[in-house]
Amino acid sequence: MLELDGVTSRYGPVTALQDVDLIAEQGRITAVLGANGAGKTTLLRTISGLHRPDSGRIRFDGQDITKRSADAMTRGGLAHVPEGRGVITELTVEENLRLGALGRSTHRDAVRMDEVVDLFPILGDRSNALAHTLSGGERQMLVIARSLLATPKMLLLDEPSLGLAPRIVAQIFAIVRRLVEEQGLSVLLVEQNARSALSIADVGIVLGLGKVVAQDDAQVLAADENLRHAYLGY
Repeated sequence: MLELDGVTSRYGPVTALQDVDLIAEQGRITAVLGANGAGKTTLLRTISGLHRPDSGRIRFDGQDITKRSADAMTRGGLAHVPEGRGVITELTVEENLRLGALGRSTHRDAVRMDEVVDLFPILGDRSNALAHTLSGGERQMLVIARSLLATPKMLLLDEPSLGLAPRIVAQIFAIVRRLVEEQGLSVLLVEQNARSALSIADVGIVLGLGKVVAQDDAQVLAADENLRHAYLGY
């Protein structure tokens, strides 16, 4: 579904990604792990069109998307949920959600809204509340739910556990796993919380200073003590 071939991305003289090869298969969770500065966020920004790679090729769903804009990526089935829980605080929960439908207002979108609210019942309970009144966990649920309104083929999640209580992280990750198993969604999950990410992922990829240093079944990586100590911090 998603394939990177020799992708290098720079910010001026700084090389954030160097010759990255990566495959994220359809209907699976691929977790990208590594310490701060490993290149994880740049990887997602490069895939989603927010940062243009300096070299290499990116293919998604059989199409070369290396030079496509972020807007074209979204309409083509890639939904990027960046770090930071970026809701529009002046709007209500429902208004934030409706932004995810990309301006459409069809019967199918109404059905999809109901499906998303079923996944995140708290958003239905607080549909008329202004987004600035939500907790951190509720905001994270809102931005994920909003991205699902675009009916993506693949979800790019950047540090969804950041700053959240373990109970909320477990709840969000369980919903992500459910989306994969029940709806066939593909997920590329960037996480610093390696233990939690590997517990729900099918495949794990470890980045170190912009390079892929390991790629294997998630449970194989979780059991590799030397790798965990060297790159994953536990």
